[in-house]
Amino acid sequence: MVRLLLFLVLLALAAYGLAWLAENPGDVALTFHGVEYDVSLMVGLAIILGLAILIAVAWAIVRFVFRIPSLMSLAARARRREKGYAALSSGMAAVGSGDARSASRLAGEARKHLGDVPLTKLLRAQAAQLSGDRAGAAAAFRDMLDHPETHALGLRGLHIEARRAGDHQAALDYARRAHKHAALPWAAQAVLDDRAEHGDWGGALAIVESNASARLIDKPTAARWRAVLKTAIAEQTAERDPKSALALAQEALALAPGLVPAAALAGKLMAANGDFRRAGKALEAAWRRAPHPDLAAVYLRLRRGDSAADRLARARTLARIAPRDAESLLTLGRAALEARDLAAARAAIAPLIAADAVSRPTVRACLLMADLETADGAEGAAREWLARAARAPRDKAWIGDGIITDRWAPASPKGTLDAFVWRTPEERLSAPEPTLAPPPPVAAPVPPPIAAPVAAPPPPRPAPPPIAANAPRPPLWPVVAPTVAPDDPGPLADDEAAEAFRRVAGD
Repeated sequence: MVRLLLFLVLLALAAYGLAWLAENPGDVALTFHGVEYDVSLMVGLAIILGLAILIAVAWAIVRFVFRIPSLMSLAARARRREKGYAALSSGMAAVGSGDARSASRLAGEARKHLGDVPLTKLLRAQAAQLSGDRAGAAAAFRDMLDHPETHALGLRGLHIEARRAGDHQAALDYARRAHKHAALPWAAQAVLDDRAEHGDWGGALAIVESNASARLIDKPTAARWRAVLKTAIAEQTAERDPKSALALAQEALALAPGLVPAAALAGKLMAANGDFRRAGKALEAAWRRAPHPDLAAVYLRLRRGDSAADRLARARTLARIAPRDAESLLTLGRAALEARDLAAARAAIAPLIAADAVSRPTVRACLLMADLETADGAEGAAREWLARAARAPRDKAWIGDGIITDRWAPASPKGTLDAFVWRTPEERLSAPEPTLAPPPPVAAPVPPPIAAPVAAPPPPRPAPPPIAANAPRPPLWPVVAPTVAPDDPGPLADDEAAEAFRRVAGD
């Protein structure tokens, strides 16, 4: 609109000038070689305009003649550029299709026509990676470090090449340099994984804060990672600075209310300070979200001087919060057994071992039944439950990066933050051993009733010593998987094997 108005204004001024000249005629006298020429003002202006046009045309012709060599050079460069970009495009397509030979050839052709522009360096590096030339790829990525526009790309490529070569320290150095250069997600994640792998929770928390400020991670992930790292710091400082550890655990609970380790630590520290009421409420809220053995262990022992009956009352409180959860039933059954209330223990665990139960009894359920039978004097039934525990499904455990453990950790040994998840391990069958000939068919033995003691006398082997209900046991996982199918009851384990499994697979 402004340009249109300006054009109309200039057009009006030109029309006004022509009209003024037409209304005010004049003469122009020109003497050349003694000859006087008299013309009107309008004709004189027209002659001047024509001469100006002729001079401009002549100057353009002369300038074009003198610029012919440079124009020819520009045309040659344009042809080379066109060929270079065509080779570059074809080379990228060759890299995408996996044609290493064509990619290398086209990379050389693109470099010949275009020189060391960023895209030719990238194509050369990718062609070298595709052909397996690690040294050539590293050299191409190092060349990118000399230019600001390809500096980050070169660091990324060198980081990948160092990881492929197994040089993790060099890969970390490249990631740190890239992280200082710009806020790059891959560099930030690499530095964070290194801090987590070495247990530098404070440094990892600082990296998470910077990544969240740069919006490299979303808000829910940032809140979850903050909670995990604050819980890790609280666990480290719980003994020397319980007050700061409690504050960190409460902050972690506010960020991630379902984080079991934070709730268990907060409840333990509040109970140590004598604030049993707040500790109980915090643990009950966490139990309502996710029943867990660690929460039950802290909740049942909030007061050091509580008796077994007091712990049973607290277990009943947890059972009322989550009445249908298996963890509630196991906690109530174990607390009743410690209080010597065998009837209450059997009633609590009955839904887990019933014939119409949704799933088979797990290892902990079988071991609890073995303890019940031992406490009731039924040694034969206790051995049966121990044998069933050897082939029972596994209980839930902390699983992350292929590792199964009964203790939570903020990161896996590989450095993956918040890798461990509380879930049931997958059941896998071991590979069958090769045989020369098929074995003869064997009839599957019929298992005895679950709750009833064995009527027949035990085999003439020495009976194992009684097993105390509250005897300490090593951690449950890892446990070597049985070499038989889960549904096959198998032969009855002898006393020594059952006792050995009992000591390894404790609650």
